[in-house]
This record gives sequence, C-alpha cells and structure tokens, in this order.
Amino acid sequence: MRICYKKLWMLLIQRDISKVTLRKDLGIAAGTMSKLNKGEEVALSVLLRICDYLDCDIGDICEAVRETQG
Repeated sequence: MRICYKKLWMLLIQRDISKVTLRKDLGIAAGTMSKLNKGEEVALSVLLRICDYLDCDIGDICEAVRETQG
C-alpha cells in the first residue's frame, strides 16, 4: 500500500490555495513538503494540522492505494 495525496492537491486548487501558502501558513518544513509532493509518508501530526487548516477530515486529503503486483 502507498499513500496518495491527490485529494489534497485538488482541494487546494478548489480553494485557490498554493502549496507555498499552505507550507508557510502551517510552518511545514521544506523536506516534509517534498515528501508530500513525492507521495511519501509524512507524520500524522502534519496531516492533522493540514486538516485543521482546511477544516476537513483526513480522508479528504489522502487515501491509501493498493499497489498492483505484476
């Protein structure tokens, strides 16, 4: 399984919030933002801060995706 943040990026577009604004407003480290961009795991506390900022649930910003075996 892997994590997908596509829902987060779509929500930011819908609300006209840039990734830079999100990072600055929440004080997210550049390295953590890089992990989000690459679809890597980040701390749950970061995801919860994003949810609080956007007034949404965690399922609104990310989802677990089963990787296909080939």
